Amino acid sequence: MNTNISNLCIDPEGSIQELIAFIDRNGQGIALVVDPGRHLLGVVTDGDIRRAILAGLDLKLTVQRLLEHKAQINGPTPITAPVGTSDAELLRMMNQHVLRHIPLVDPEGRVGDMSLLSNLVKGYELPIAAVIMAGGYGNRLRPLTEELPKPMLPVGDTPLIERVVEQLRSAGIRRVNVTTHYRSKAITDHFGDGSRFGVEMHYVEEKHPLGTAGAISLLEITNEPLLVINGDVLTQVNFRAMLDFHHDNGADMTVAVRQHEFQIPYGVVETDGVGIIGISEKPMVRSLINAGIYLLSPATCQQIPNGRPSDIPDLITRLVAEGRPVVSFPIHEYWLDIGQHADLQQAQTDVQKGKI
Repeated sequence: MNTNISNLCIDPEGSIQELIAFIDRNGQGIALVVDPGRHLLGVVTDGDIRRAILAGLDLKLTVQRLLEHKAQINGPTPITAPVGTSDAELLRMMNQHVLRHIPLVDPEGRVGDMSLLSNLVKGYELPIAAVIMAGGYGNRLRPLTEELPKPMLPVGDTPLIERVVEQLRSAGIRRVNVTTHYRSKAITDHFGDGSRFGVEMHYVEEKHPLGTAGAISLLEITNEPLLVINGDVLTQVNFRAMLDFHHDNGADMTVAVRQHEFQIPYGVVETDGVGIIGISEKPMVRSLINAGIYLLSPATCQQIPNGRPSDIPDLITRLVAEGRPVVSFPIHEYWLDIGQHADLQQAQTDVQKGKI
């Protein structure tokens, strides 16, 4: 194993905001919280952070407070193994507990190493297929979309959809479907069978627009989750973390969400009948918005009407009404929906600044 443990260990007195940046940098989706003697105090995963965000935990609080919050839900003891445990036993433990990492500790509880699933199973791929929704007309971006479909518009010197494909490949997703309609030939000519881009590419052409969900019914349904992403979304969301979150919560559907806030430029008056009971001067309103990225279980895919127009919000509403588990996955990574000219200009600026 010989993992560089210093890249995974963090002090409990740092902030949750610092922890988010730390986990993003180490690229393993986990941080080991240790004391100065490197005794293991707790483990924080990417999923723990996202659940804390949904619970409204202040990101300025310490990592220790996050551990305490986690202990109230899951119990305080992380799963560990002794230094020197065999790979076969570690893999068995990971399968049993549905883990991708196990800290290895000495008899005094000091961290000595970390076992990673990606090291035990070489070439580990995400067990999902993806579909990029790329059939829209892109009317709000005319005249740029008069000759090109919106997903083929360049961001920097690379088409938007190619950036999406590159991210899917980097996450270990090799099977990529693309739904097309408007000027589909520009997409199919660019990607071909996908081999030049390190993926296996398939196309589903909508003869008539089927909405944000309808085209999914035209895909071959497997026994694995399906990742759905809008072709006009530019993001660096961690797809592995999203899949873990989906499984951890036993979801039929996981919806990526993003916190959006805006300030009302007026004093907001609260009333009870004709009486005023309060006033807030230019309050900030915060809401979670749909980020256009979804994970669907095979059973959920089968719920989509075959070959008929259908939208994702309608699917979500129906699943919720049936009592099926639909969960939100908060995005703290870079995310931008490119729907208008100002969004495309923002994307160009972000590329120049190295944010993408």
